[in-house]
Amino acid sequence: MEISKAEITSAAAANAQGQAAHPTPSSAEPVELMGSEVLMKALQAEGTEFVWGYPGGAVLYIYDALYKQDSIQHVLVRHEQAAVHAADGYARATGNVGVALVTSGPGLTNAVTGIATAYMDSIPMVIISGQVPTAAIGQDAFQECDTVGITRPIVKHNFLVKDARDIAMTMKKAFHIARTGRPGPVVVDIPKDVSFKKTLYAGYPQTVEMRSYNPVKKGHGGQIRKALQLLLNAKRPYIYTGGGVLLSNASQELRTLVDLLGYPVTNTLMGLGAYPASDPKFLGMLGMHGTWEANNAMQHCDVLLAVGARFDDRVIGNVKHFAQNERKIIHIDIDPSSISKRVKVDVPIVGDVKDVLTELITMIKESSTKPDGGALEAWWKTIAEWRGRKSMAYSLGDGSVIKPQYVVETLWNMTKDADTYITSDVGQHQMWAAQYYRFDEPRRWINSGGLGTMGVGIPYAMGVKMARPDAEVFCITGEGSVQMCIQELSTCFQYNTPIKICALNNRYLGMVRQWQQIEYSSRYSHSYMDALPDFVKLAEAYGHVGLLIEHPRDVEPALREARRLKDRTVFMDFRTDPTENVFPMVQAGKGITEMLLGSEDL
Repeated sequence: MEISKAEITSAAAANAQGQAAHPTPSSAEPVELMGSEVLMKALQAEGTEFVWGYPGGAVLYIYDALYKQDSIQHVLVRHEQAAVHAADGYARATGNVGVALVTSGPGLTNAVTGIATAYMDSIPMVIISGQVPTAAIGQDAFQECDTVGITRPIVKHNFLVKDARDIAMTMKKAFHIARTGRPGPVVVDIPKDVSFKKTLYAGYPQTVEMRSYNPVKKGHGGQIRKALQLLLNAKRPYIYTGGGVLLSNASQELRTLVDLLGYPVTNTLMGLGAYPASDPKFLGMLGMHGTWEANNAMQHCDVLLAVGARFDDRVIGNVKHFAQNERKIIHIDIDPSSISKRVKVDVPIVGDVKDVLTELITMIKESSTKPDGGALEAWWKTIAEWRGRKSMAYSLGDGSVIKPQYVVETLWNMTKDADTYITSDVGQHQMWAAQYYRFDEPRRWINSGGLGTMGVGIPYAMGVKMARPDAEVFCITGEGSVQMCIQELSTCFQYNTPIKICALNNRYLGMVRQWQQIEYSSRYSHSYMDALPDFVKLAEAYGHVGLLIEHPRDVEPALREARRLKDRTVFMDFRTDPTENVFPMVQAGKGITEMLLGSEDL
C-alpha cells in the first residue's frame, strides 16, 4: 500500500473515528530514552487502554518498559492468536484502535490468523511484533521470520523500524493509517536492538505527513444529487447496509434516512444493529442465510442504495442471477476499490458513510420532490406477502430435545432490555445468533464475517468485557469452535472478565455436516466429534462455573442462573439437536432467491 500526503492532528484523527485523543505536548527539553520507552510514550499519547500480548526474547525490553508504567494495562493471553482476537473484539465494540504485542518468529506467525481476521472485516488495529536484532535479519537467526513479507497481504500497511529515532513517527503513522479511511490492521515490526538503543525524545508528533495516502471523507456533491433523484423517484426502493455503517459510527444517520424516506432496509451479517431489528421497516438479515423477504426485496427492487457494503458472495449469491433483474444501484463506500468490484453500479459515491448520509439527509429535507406514496404502498404490500412465508419459523419438535434457535431466542428475550454484547464463533451457531438475536443497537454483535475464523468467540468476549465491564457479554459458540482458543478461560480467570459462554453442543462440526448432508449425499466425512471433553469439569478446572443443560425446560433457568452469577465466568453446555440445519439457505452457485426454506426443500 502506498502512503499519501495528509496532515491530521492526533485529536482530529481520533475524533473522526470516535476515539478519545491524548496528545502529548512536545517536551521543552529533549530527553534520552530507550526505543521501548519511546514506544510506551507513543501508546500513551494515542490513548491506549489495553495491550493484549505474550512475551518473548525479542520484546523483553518492551515488556520492561510496560512494567515501568501504570497507565496501560497489559493482558497476558495464553496464545498470540487470542491476543490479536481480543484486541480485535475491543476495537469492534468501542471503535478505538486495538493493540496487540507479540514476539518474533512463532509469536508473529501465531498472530497471523488474528491479523487476517481483522483485515477482512476492516478493523482498526496496531500489532507490535518483536524482531531479531537488525544485524541478524536475514541470517536465519533464532525465532526469525520475515514479518513484513508474511503479513503484507493481510494488513493495511506494515513497517520495519530500523532506527529508534523513527519509533515515535512510525507509531503516529500506524495509528493514523489504522483508524482513517477504510480501517484495518497495521503491523509495526521492531528489532530487539532498536527497542534497546537510546534516542532523544522531544515529544510525540502532533501531525503526520505521508505521500499517497489521503482518504476521501466528503462525497462528491453531484453524485449525491444523482443518488437523491434516483431515490425519490423509485417505485421499489431498498436500502442495503453493511459493516461500513458501524465502522463510520453512522447508525444514527442511517436511522434518520430510513425514517425520513419510509423505505425498507436490510443489514448484512456485519451490519446487524446499524438499524433496529425491532423496527417494522427492517426486513431482517439478507444473504445465504437471510430472510425470504430481505432476499426477494434485494432481487426485485428498482433502486438499491448500498451503504458500506461490498456485494460479497455470501450476500448476493450468483452474480449472473443477481444481474438478471434491471435495477439502478447507488453505492456509498470509503474504499473506491470496493465499488463496482463484483457488481457494476450506476452512481458511485466515494466518501465516509457518516458524511455522505448527512449530506443526503440535508438534500432530502430541502427537496420539494417526495417519494411516490402509492408506489411505496404497493411495494410494502408485496413485501408483506413475502413476510407471510415466515421463513424464520422453526419447529420445537416433540419438546424432548433442545433446539439451538430456542436457546438464542430465549437469551434475546431475557437480555433485550439490558446492555448486552453478543460474540460468536463461526458455524451454525453464528448464523442462529445472527438470525434469532434481534440487535437494536450498533456494535453489540461481534463476530468474524469475512474470514470466518473459528476460535474468536472467547477472545472477542474478553476484549469486549474489558472495554465494557458493566455490560453483559455472552459468547455463543459450538463445541468445535470453542476448543480452538479454550485456553483463554485461564486469561478470563486471571483478569476477572466474567463472560457467559453458551455452547450449542450438537456433537458435530455443524455447518460442515449440513453441507455434507445437502451437497455430499450425507457422507459425513470427519465432521463428527468423537472425543469431547466434559465441558463442565473443564470450566471448573479453570476456576469457573460449568452448567450442563440437556432438556428444553432447563434452558431459561440456566441462563437466569448464569446472569445471576455476575462476577463469574459461566460455561453453559447446551446439548442441542444434532440434526438441526440452518434455514433459510442459499446453496453455492445459486441466486439469492433460490432458497431452501426447510428440510422439506431438500
